[in-house]
Amino acid sequence: MAEHDTRAPHNSEVIETLFTYHAPAGDQPERYRRIREKAKELALTIDECCEPGPDRTMAIRKVREAVMVANASIATHNAQYR
Repeated sequence: MAEHDTRAPHNSEVIETLFTYHAPAGDQPERYRRIREKAKELALTIDECCEPGPDRTMAIRKVREAVMVANASIATHNAQYR
């Protein structure tokens, strides 16, 4: 049976990480840009291909949400609340 990983961060440490501003460093700005660029391409495709209405609006919102979550992953080095 595997032992519990005692090196895992305490939940309060992870929460601190998740709710702290993280200034971009290193290659992070470029990674953010790449994600936004691809997401914008998808959002434009959805806008062109789908009929106007709540589903198209929701689809574009979900793309935007995906960008925000991906950026959070980059900013926090994929900190996970357990």
